[in-house]
Amino acid sequence: MTEESTITAAERKLIVAALAVVLLLSALDQTVVATAMPRIVEQLRGLKMYAWVTTAYMLTSTVSVPIYGKLSDLYGRKPILIMGLLLFLAGSMLCGLAGEFGRLPLLGDGMMQLIVFRALQGLGGGALMTVVFAIIADLFAPRERGRLFGVFGSVFGFATMIGPFIGGFFTDHGSTLWRGHEIAGWRWVFYVNLPLGLLALFMILYRLPVLRPRSTGRVDYVGAALLVLAFTPLLLALTLGGTTYPWGSAPIVGLLMLWMVSLVLFLRVESRTADAILPLYLFRIETFRIAIVAQFVLSMAFLGVVLFMPLYMQVVQGITATHSGYSLLPLMGGIMFSSITCGRLVTRTGRYKPFLIGGSIVLIVGVLVLAQIGPDTTTRDLAWRLAITGVGLGPVQSLFSLIISNAVPLTDIGVASSTAQFSRQFGSTVGLAIFGTLLTHSLTAELPKHIPLLPGAAATQIDISHAQSQAMSVEQIRSRVDTALNARYLLVERAYRGDAAALAEVLGDPRLPAAVQGPLRDGGVRARVHAELLAHAATIEAELQQGEAGRARLLADPGIAAATKENLANIPARALHDPQVMANIASLFRESVLAQEDVLVKSRTDDALALVRSAIKTYSAQLVDRIHQGTRQAFAASITQTLARSLWIVALGLLIVLFIPELPLRSREAATKPAEA
Repeated sequence: MTEESTITAAERKLIVAALAVVLLLSALDQTVVATAMPRIVEQLRGLKMYAWVTTAYMLTSTVSVPIYGKLSDLYGRKPILIMGLLLFLAGSMLCGLAGEFGRLPLLGDGMMQLIVFRALQGLGGGALMTVVFAIIADLFAPRERGRLFGVFGSVFGFATMIGPFIGGFFTDHGSTLWRGHEIAGWRWVFYVNLPLGLLALFMILYRLPVLRPRSTGRVDYVGAALLVLAFTPLLLALTLGGTTYPWGSAPIVGLLMLWMVSLVLFLRVESRTADAILPLYLFRIETFRIAIVAQFVLSMAFLGVVLFMPLYMQVVQGITATHSGYSLLPLMGGIMFSSITCGRLVTRTGRYKPFLIGGSIVLIVGVLVLAQIGPDTTTRDLAWRLAITGVGLGPVQSLFSLIISNAVPLTDIGVASSTAQFSRQFGSTVGLAIFGTLLTHSLTAELPKHIPLLPGAAATQIDISHAQSQAMSVEQIRSRVDTALNARYLLVERAYRGDAAALAEVLGDPRLPAAVQGPLRDGGVRARVHAELLAHAATIEAELQQGEAGRARLLADPGIAAATKENLANIPARALHDPQVMANIASLFRESVLAQEDVLVKSRTDDALALVRSAIKTYSAQLVDRIHQGTRQAFAASITQTLARSLWIVALGLLIVLFIPELPLRSREAATKPAEA
C-alpha cells in the first residue's frame, strides 16, 4: 500500500482538485434542486409529496454519515469514497430519468420514482463530504489543513450560492430535443452531476493512493442499525412537524417517542461496544465535544440566515430564480474571501480560535444589518449586507473540521470527521425546522394585516409551505383575482337578474365596490324602472286630462317614445273634450307604458352589468396592486423577524466558541493519543 509520505507535491494538487470536485458535487446537490422543484412538481404532478424530494435525500445522507466514517477507518478512504461516488452518480442519473418511462412496478409514478432515487443519491452523498475531509486529514498536517479547509470552505460557499442559479437556469432554458423527444430542462439539474462526477472518479482512481486503514476491528452493525433507527424518526418529525402534521399530532409525538427510546438504546449499545460506529469516548475530549456543539448551533444559524434570501429576493424584490443567483454573489464572495484568507492565516500563525471568534462576531453584525431590510430594500443595499454576512460565515464554515480533526487521535479521524459532518447536517436540519416554523407563524400573523381578502373568500389563503416555489408574481395574483372576481360577477349577474339569494349574498359582501352594489339597493333595477314607468304613465294621464294643450306638450316632449307620440296624434279632437273617453284612453296609455317594464328592465340591466364589468375591471387592478404590495410587506416583515430571531442562535454559537480550547496544530509525526482527556 502506498504511504502518504511518498506523494509528491504535484500529485497532492491533483488529489486536492479531485476532492474539491467531489465536495462541490455534495454541496451543490443540496441547493441546486430547490429552484427546479416547482417545474418538477408541475410535470410529475406530485405537489402532495413535494417535501419528500428533499426529505428523502436529507434522511439517507445524514444517517449514513457516521457509518461511512467508521467504514473508511476500517477499510480505507479510497474504496469507500469510490463506492459513495458511484452511488451518488447512479442516483443522479436515475433522478434525471424519473417519470420518463411512466409508472413502474414497485416504484410507482414519476414523483415516487424521484423520491426513491433521491434517497439513493443521498445514500451516496453521505460518503462524499465525510471521506473528503478525512482524506485531507490523512494527507496534510493540521497546520497545512488550515489553508485547504479555507479553500474547501469557499467551495462549499460557492456551491451554496451558485446552486439556485444553476437550478433556475437549467429549468428555464435547458429544455432540449433529442430524437424527437423533449428532455425537460429540470432533468439537467441531475444530469450535470455526471460529467463532473466521472472526472472526479477518474482522478481518484488513478491519482489517489490507497491510504492505509487507520484502525482495525469489525463493523458495528447493531450500532449502525440503531443509529438509523434513532435519528430517522427525529429527522422525519422535524421535517414534517408544523407542515404536514401539527406538532402535537399523534404521528409527530409517536416519531419523537420512537427517537428517544432508540437514542437511549443506541447510547447504551455504543458505550459497551469496542468497535462502536460512534465512539463515545471522543466526547471526553473537551475540544471535540465543544466544537461539535458549536458547529451544530452555528449550522442552524447558517441555514436560517441563508435559506430565506432567495425567498426574499423572489417575493419581495420580484426577481426571477435565475437572477436571485446573481444577487447572492456578494454573500458567496464574502464566504470565499474570508475562508481562503482565514485558512492562510491559520496556516501561517498556527492559531484558529481568534479567527473563529472574529468570524462569529462579524456574522452577528451581518445578521443584524440583514434584519433591517424591508420591502423597498434595493439590490445594491442588500448586497453589502450579504457581503458582511458572507465574511462572517467563511471561518464558521471552514475551521470546525480542522479543529475537530486536530483534537482526536489519528486512528479516529474518519469517524471524527463523519461526526462533525453529521453535526453540521443535523444542525442544518434542525435549523430548517425551527426557522421554517418561525417563518410560517410570522406569515400567518402578517398576511392578514397586509393582504385584503378576495371577494367571496372567508380567509387569506396562501400556500405558505411552498412560498418560495410559488412566489406571487403580479401575473399569478392577477390570475387568482380574475378567477375570484369572475365567479363573483356570475353571482352579481344573477342578483341583477332578480335572484333573491344571490342578491342577499352580493349586498352582504363588504369587499365588493359601491359601483357594483349601489344599483341593487332599494329594490334594484326593476323597482327603479317600475317607479319611473309609473311616473311616466301618471304624467301622460295628467296631460291628457288637459285636453289639446296637454297633448301638444306631450308631443313636444323628447322623452316620449315615437310610437307613443304617434298614438297621441291619432286621438280624435272631440275625444279630448270628453272626460269619460279620455279616462279610458289614459288607462290604455298607462297599460301600454307599464307593459314596457320587462323590456326596459332587461335593457337597463344589461347597461348596468356593462358598468359593473368596467367597475370590476378597475377594482381588479386596484386589488392586484394591493395584494402585490401587501404580499411584499408581509414577507419582508416575516423574513426580517426570522432573521432577528436567528441572532440569538448566532450569539449562542459565539458563546460556545469562546469555550473551545485552542490546541497547538500538531505535525504529522505527533502522537496518536488524544490531546486531552
